[in-house]
Amino acid sequence: MREQVEAAIAKIRPMLQNDGGNIELVEITPEGVVKVRLQGACKGCPMSRMTLKNGVERIVLKEVPGVKAVEAVE
Repeated sequence: MREQVEAAIAKIRPMLQNDGGNIELVEITPEGVVKVRLQGACKGCPMSRMTLKNGVERIVLKEVPGVKAVEAVE
């Protein structure tokens, strides 16, 4: 599952990098929660929650069966 999640994240990474940010996969819990760390400009951006839910989570849920949610960690 980790490889599938990495591939899904790779699809959104260029958009984040264009805005001076990045994303790192931290872990996938046994319950199917993907934990990521937003980096660079994304880390403190007021829109980061929307980016996480409407961008990253939407793509990961669509592409990786078994994932229940995507959460940001510090």
